[in-house]
Amino acid sequence: MALLTDPLTLILALVAVFLLGLAKGGFAGLGALATPLLALAMPPVTAAAVLLPVLLVQDVVSVWTFRHSWDRWIVGWMLPGAAIGVAAAAWLASAIPEERVLALLGAVTFCFGVYRLWIERGGRFAAASSSPGWVGMLFGAATGFTSQIAHAGGPPFQMWVTPRKLDHLSYVGTSAILFAAINWMKVPSYLALGTLNRTTLTMAAILMPLAIGSTFAGVWLVRRIDAARFYAIIYWLMVALGLRLVWQGLA
Repeated sequence: MALLTDPLTLILALVAVFLLGLAKGGFAGLGALATPLLALAMPPVTAAAVLLPVLLVQDVVSVWTFRHSWDRWIVGWMLPGAAIGVAAAAWLASAIPEERVLALLGAVTFCFGVYRLWIERGGRFAAASSSPGWVGMLFGAATGFTSQIAHAGGPPFQMWVTPRKLDHLSYVGTSAILFAAINWMKVPSYLALGTLNRTTLTMAAILMPLAIGSTFAGVWLVRRIDAARFYAIIYWLMVALGLRLVWQGLA
């Protein structure tokens, strides 16, 4: 198993899971860097499969915490679109060569980083607050697609939901419920692709204690560091890593 025999794979896996934990602990968006990092050491679909069980376990805590604070109308419109997006991304991953999947992962990562840097600098790119439900289905499809490829469905979700100005708990709860459902939607496709197997599940189980511990670390750190500077560093890393994966996939 590469996780136990290759130091680079182990280091990248530990960093990836730590970022997922920080994301669940309060640093929203950091999880988008996890799959691209791990894809430096293994095939991108395998990297995503290793991290999926970690997300499923973390989702249990999120869903339980916010089970009474979420917008059913938003989830009801976005979820059918998300199912279409997940299916489309799964088909694409099975139909194109592995290096093209790597390039696609890099493109998603690059766009995520650029989008977040744009938002942090005061830019705006969002749907109208009064847009109808069917528009949410389209954003749901984009959310499902990018989540299936890179566990990075945040930007499409934010573009449609943020303008609706939900209160903080409802916003976080809606995100938790929607992405928990999307993560379970991914399970059949990963099983069909053959990447959610004994090896990847064993790797995920080894990483699980760190996933839980880093979630609590995120809760502790979010109150004690300069979040703006920290996010800026992460988003620039996303841009650089995205370009690196695109180049690697195309070359």
